[in-house]
Amino acid sequence: MENQVAKEAHAVAPPPTTVEAGKPAGGGVVVQNVPPAPVPAPPANKAAASSATDRDAVLSKVEMERKLSMVKAWEEHEKSKVDNRAEQKMSSILSWENTKKASIEAKLRTREEKLEKKKAEYAEKMRNRIATIHKEAEEKRASVEAKRQEEMLKYQETAAKHRSKGTTPKKKILECFS
Repeated sequence: MENQVAKEAHAVAPPPTTVEAGKPAGGGVVVQNVPPAPVPAPPANKAAASSATDRDAVLSKVEMERKLSMVKAWEEHEKSKVDNRAEQKMSSILSWENTKKASIEAKLRTREEKLEKKKAEYAEKMRNRIATIHKEAEEKRASVEAKRQEEMLKYQETAAKHRSKGTTPKKKILECFS
């Protein structure tokens, strides 16, 4: 019976954890690599009286280790849930940010396109105005040139008339009264 209790104690105990130097295992606590302490075999003559207390001590120790193991597993599970929730929220925030940025950039591109279109329309309008002004200036130049030609012809005819008569042209003193 004593051997059976000792086998149960060794069979239920968790395997020793190995930890690299300087790195915490699991939840951030550094665990020493210590093999489980062997359960001393009770002496044969006290077997009846002390076997029950030894058995109770071993069972309570096993129960305590089981509870500690369950607490550690629960802790790790809760930490992983917290990490997963945080990662999911970070992912959704990143997605939201990218969506908003894309929306704003699309609006910016459309505004830039509208501004470019307005700029092109305005430039075309100004070129048309310049062409209209140039056309009016050409018309005015042609009118002035035509009037000049008429006056030159008029004075040439008057000079020819004076030459044929042998007279000199009269100087007009006050043109406004003539």
